[in-house]
Amino acid sequence: MFGALVVAASALAGCSQPADPSPGPSIGDGTRDLATGGQVVLPDGRAIYARCSGTGSPTVVLESGDGDSTGSYGFAEPDLASVTRTCVYDRAGLGDSDPAPGPRQLGDLVGDLEDWLDAAGETGPFVLVGTSGGGYITAGYAVAHPDEVAGMVFVETGAPFLDPPQEVIDETRPDNPENLEQRDFLQVEKDAWAARRQIGDIPVTVISHHYSTDEIAAEPDASAQRGMMANIDEQKGWLVLSPRAEQIVVTTGHAVEEADPQLVIDAILGVVSAARTE
Repeated sequence: MFGALVVAASALAGCSQPADPSPGPSIGDGTRDLATGGQVVLPDGRAIYARCSGTGSPTVVLESGDGDSTGSYGFAEPDLASVTRTCVYDRAGLGDSDPAPGPRQLGDLVGDLEDWLDAAGETGPFVLVGTSGGGYITAGYAVAHPDEVAGMVFVETGAPFLDPPQEVIDETRPDNPENLEQRDFLQVEKDAWAARRQIGDIPVTVISHHYSTDEIAAEPDASAQRGMMANIDEQKGWLVLSPRAEQIVVTTGHAVEEADPQLVIDAILGVVSAARTE
């Protein structure tokens, strides 16, 4: 529920991470040489910037939050790549990736992830990590490709915002000039949530922030306040994805990766380790 509000308040307000300085070489022939980053050409001719480093299985795929580029996972890449293969990419319209026409729906976002992994020669099994709004995309991919997913981590990915104020509706519209992804944020959330189902007996970790009384009182919108109060219980909805899913409750704020990056790294490595015991 709270994901869309965060988009409006931070991602679309210009809080994205900086793009990488150089898009690097074009990668369209199945090569796996993406250690320094490169442009992966999709079937429709668009280029997606991706970076993969490290070796080992399963491959960790990092899906950034709304409006964020690959720089948002800079804190985690070295530690993860020292243990297993690790990939991150810029979604269409962000960082060094080409834009795509909107409105972009869940199928478009999942399709780009499918296409660049295939074009780059990256194969599963995957551990999918989604931060905030990125979690809807990883959930969509997992439902579409359950046999390719060995584990998942959600970092503060809330339930859909079902009763948003008009300000949020306006700021998250695909045709809003500040919406660089041209993404139909509210509909993507609803569609990913509605598609939830068990995808397998795999390790899944859901990291959820507990909003304090002061945080809730500081939010002027009543519907947002209700969502903040229900955040922990609502995020339990992701536990349906696996009988081994677990929730970790934190008090870091929504940006868990900024407040406690080691916690996020440890959660991802924990899922990688559990997936390797299968």
